[in-house]
Amino acid sequence: MDMKIITGILTVAVLFSGLAAVRASGNGGIFPYAFEERVLDNGLKIVAIPMDSPGQVAYYSIVRTGSRDEYEPGHTGFAHFFEHMMFRGTETYPGPVYDQLVTKMGADANAYTSNDVTCYHLKFAAQDLEKVMELESDRFQNLSYSEQVFKTEAGAVYGEYLKGLSSPFSVLYEKLMDTAFDKHTYKHTTIGFGEDVKAMPTMYEYSKTFFDRYYRPENVILLIVGDIKPGKVFSLAGKYYGGWEKGYVPPQIPEEPEQKAERRAHVTFDGKTLPIMAVGYKGLAFDPESIPMAACMLAGDLIFGSTSDIYKKLVLDQQRVQFISADFGPSRDPGLMVVFAMIKDEGDISGVEKEIYRAIEKVQKNRVDEDRLNALKSNMKYSFLMGLDTPGNVAGRLARIIAMSGDIRALDRLYASLDQVTADDIQDAAKRFLVKDKRTVIILKGR
Repeated sequence: MDMKIITGILTVAVLFSGLAAVRASGNGGIFPYAFEERVLDNGLKIVAIPMDSPGQVAYYSIVRTGSRDEYEPGHTGFAHFFEHMMFRGTETYPGPVYDQLVTKMGADANAYTSNDVTCYHLKFAAQDLEKVMELESDRFQNLSYSEQVFKTEAGAVYGEYLKGLSSPFSVLYEKLMDTAFDKHTYKHTTIGFGEDVKAMPTMYEYSKTFFDRYYRPENVILLIVGDIKPGKVFSLAGKYYGGWEKGYVPPQIPEEPEQKAERRAHVTFDGKTLPIMAVGYKGLAFDPESIPMAACMLAGDLIFGSTSDIYKKLVLDQQRVQFISADFGPSRDPGLMVVFAMIKDEGDISGVEKEIYRAIEKVQKNRVDEDRLNALKSNMKYSFLMGLDTPGNVAGRLARIIAMSGDIRALDRLYASLDQVTADDIQDAAKRFLVKDKRTVIILKGR
C-alpha cells in the first residue's frame, strides 16, 4: 500500500525509541531463514523474513483471537464474523474501494478463522508494500460499519452456518466438540452455536465491543515474508501502526474440568452418507518444549497414518473403511486428539471401533519400531522444509504456531522436542492420554 513516507530521521527515531529488536538466523534449528523482529511501544510485534523471492511478498496479520476467546454465553461466532466484517472497510477506504485497490495491484487477499487465530493474508508485488501496509493498518484501526451493514453480514454468516449443515463432517464435528467439552470454549466450533449465529443480527452494539477488546496491537503479530528489507518494513510499521492504541482485554476462558468417564453420542445427518465415526481424546495445551505433547503428535501418525497396521488392514486389505485418519495436532489450550473413520457397512461400526482400540492397545503394550519412528520424524522435517518455497507458504506454515505461542522461535523448540521423542515416550503418551476415561465417541449416520 502506498503510504506517506516518514519525513526526517528524528521522526523515525522517536517512533522506535524503546523498541525491542532481535535478529536470528536459525541457530541450528529447523527454520532455514534469518528473521528480524521489532516490537512497537504499543505492543505490536512485527516479524520480517527476507528471502530470495524476486518481487514477491506475503503479508500476514495474525490476530491471536479465535472462537476460543468467545467465552460470553450467547455470543459465539464473532471471531469468524469479523473475518468477514474486516473486508467491509473504513471511512477512508470503504470495502469496494479496498477491493478495487487490491485488484489493481494484482494482490491476492483472503482470511481464515480457527479456534485459536484469525488470520488476514495478502500476496502481492514487493513494490506495493507501503500501500498494503496503509490499507491493512487502516482497517485494523478504523474499521467502520453501520447497523444495517452489520445485520446484512450477520445474516450471511448464518447462511454459511446453515450451508455447513449440508456436510456430514461439519455436523459430526459440531456434535463432537459439544459433547467432549463442558465449560471450555472449545465446546463450540469456529462458526459458533447455531442459536447464537441466528441471533447475531441483534448484537450490533456487542460486535463493536468485541472488536474493541481483541483487535488491539498487543494481540496482533505482523508476519511479512519475501523480497523485503527489514529496516524499511519496521519504518513503515512505525509510521502506519505506531498510533494504534493499546487496549487488549484478555478473555476469561473457563478451565475445562478433568474428564473422568467415556462420553458417547449419536447424531443423524439429514441426508445420505456412509456412517462416520469420531473418537476424540483429551490432550495437552501447546507447549513446544513438552515431550509428551510432541509424542502425542507423532503417535497419531504412527498408529493411524498411511503406513500404520490399521490403515493397511482396514483401508487396503479388507477395504472396510472409506478412510481412517487422525488429527493429533496441538491447540492453544488442552484440546482433542481425534481419529476419524468412514465405514462402508453400517453393521461394521462396532467392529471398526474395536479395531481402533486394538491399534491403540498394541502401542500401549509394545514399543513402536524405532526405525518407523525415526522415518516419521525425518519425513515430517522433509515435508516441512520442502513447503518453505514461497513467501506465502513460509508465512502460512508459521502463522498458526505464532498464534498459539506468540513467538516464531517456538517452531525450532517444537522440532527439537519432536527429535527427542523416543519409543518409550510414544508408549507412555498412549497409556496416559489414549484411554477410555478421556474418550469421546460420536457416531453419525445418514437418513
